[in-house]
Amino acid sequence: MQLSIIIVNYKSSAYICDSLASADAAILANNQIEWIVVDNDSKDNSKEDITSQFPFVKWISMDYNAGFARANNAGIKASKGDVILLLNPDTLLIDGTIQTCLSRLVNSNFAAAGVQLVHKDRTPQFSGSNFMKGGINHLLPLPYWGYFLKQIAGLLKTNKPSVLTADKEQVIDWVSGAFLMVKKTAINKVGMMDEEFFLYGEEVEWCSRLNKVGHICIYGDLQIIHLIGATIQDATNAQDNSYETLYDKKGLQLMVSNHLRIRKQYGIFWFLFQLLNYTWAIPFAFIASIVNSLFKLKSPMGELTNILKLAKNVIGVWKLAPTIITGKPHFYKCI
Repeated sequence: MQLSIIIVNYKSSAYICDSLASADAAILANNQIEWIVVDNDSKDNSKEDITSQFPFVKWISMDYNAGFARANNAGIKASKGDVILLLNPDTLLIDGTIQTCLSRLVNSNFAAAGVQLVHKDRTPQFSGSNFMKGGINHLLPLPYWGYFLKQIAGLLKTNKPSVLTADKEQVIDWVSGAFLMVKKTAINKVGMMDEEFFLYGEEVEWCSRLNKVGHICIYGDLQIIHLIGATIQDATNAQDNSYETLYDKKGLQLMVSNHLRIRKQYGIFWFLFQLLNYTWAIPFAFIASIVNSLFKLKSPMGELTNILKLAKNVIGVWKLAPTIITGKPHFYKCI
C-alpha cells in the first residue's frame, strides 16, 4: 500500500462527501491508496451517508470525541500505507495534487510535506509557518498589546513566520494539518501525534519532532481548496472560522493548546512568559480601549465585553497551568 489517507469526522459527513466527490476517478480507483475515516462519536448518520456513496472507505469508530490527535493516531495504527496523509474534512481536492505530492515526497529526503492551501476563489491562505522562539507570534492576536508588539516587530524588520504563498519547493518548520503528508519511516522514529492535545497545535508540536529526522517542505505549485475552519465552526457554533479568536470556547481551546505546545517545545520559561503576557494584555487592553473610545467619541462597552471574555479564558489557562508545568498526563479538551 503506497498511501493511507486519514480523515477525522465529527458531524461533518457532508463536507467529507464533497471532499471525496472532488477526487478524480483515478485516485479513487487506485488500489494502492486507502481511505480511512475516523469518527469521533458523531452520533448521527455519518457512517451511512459516507459509506453508502463511497463503499471503499475504511470506517473506524471512536467511542468518544477523541479530538484530532487521538483520532488520527487511531487511523495511523490501522493504516497499511508507507505514507500517511492527514486530510481535513473541509477540503476540496484538485486533480493531480495528491498523486504528485506523494511521488515527490517518496523520491525525496523530506520527512513530511504539505501543499499550497487556497480559498474557494483560489486566493492563497497560510499553509504552514516557521517557528519563532517561544511561540511569541501567538501574542499578536491580543487586543492592543498584540498591535503594539506588531509595531515593534515592524520597526525591527522581523521576518514574518507564516508563509502565505509558498515556492515550488519551500523548506518550512511546520505544515498545516489540513493537508499533511508524512512518511511512515519518520513516524516510526519520532512517534505519533501527542494525545494530550484535543484540537489545535498538535500538528505543530508533531512537526517539531519530525524536523529532527528530516526536513519538511511545502510544494507551492500544488494546491487544494480549504474551507478554512468550516467544520469546527459548524460543530461548535464558534463566532468565526479563524485561528485567532480569543473570546469564546474555541478561543479558550486555542489558547490552552498553544500554551501546551509552547511548554512542550520550549519549556517552562517560555510558557510562563506567554501566559504572563496574556495576563498583562487584559489591563493594557482595558485602559487602551477606554482611551481609544474617548478619542473617537464612542462607547467602550463593546470592546470591554470582549476584554471580559478574554479575561475569563486567560483564567481558564491559569487553572490548567500547574498541570501543564508539571507535565502530568492530561487530556486538554476545552470545547
